[in-house]
Amino acid sequence: MKLFVGLGNPGKEYEQTRHNVGFMVIDELAKRWNISFQATKFRGMLGSAIISGEKVALCKPLTYMNLSGECVRPLMDYYHIDVDDIIVIYDDLDLPPGKIRLRMKGSSGGHNGIKSLIQHLGTQELKRIRIGIGRPGNGQKVTDYVLGRFTKEESSAVTEAVLRAADACEKAVTAPFLQVMNEFNA
Repeated sequence: MKLFVGLGNPGKEYEQTRHNVGFMVIDELAKRWNISFQATKFRGMLGSAIISGEKVALCKPLTYMNLSGECVRPLMDYYHIDVDDIIVIYDDLDLPPGKIRLRMKGSSGGHNGIKSLIQHLGTQELKRIRIGIGRPGNGQKVTDYVLGRFTKEESSAVTEAVLRAADACEKAVTAPFLQVMNEFNA
């Protein structure tokens, strides 16, 4: 089973915020694959289907960003999902709005959701799709920035990035992640 995990925060007040682009990609995949979500005992929203002959699951942790690993680890254990079959999608301050970057492994880069996953999964070797949200300007606090909504100028670039990230996820169902990474990072 392949598990796609979008990082974000639950609740109406966080919808369409910069920190929730991971949820946006999962919602796009759910729409494409006609998957509906159900709350689970793992403190997340989960949906699954057979896509191109492969069982896939989509997950949106409900633990809030900083505790994402508390949802993903028990889910992995219960369904016997190998860390190699997980792809995490999340926001990245170090990329300009709308840019996506795929990686096979790495540190958290200061991202608390990834820190939690690394801590609970015991490895930095997590496949990931990072979506650029840019950095705050004019002395704005990072927390206010990531929990804020996209500007009109950023919105179209981010919408395009969400679609490209979903395309990368679709390709990763059947293709090796290295191949997907090479194609989408080009």
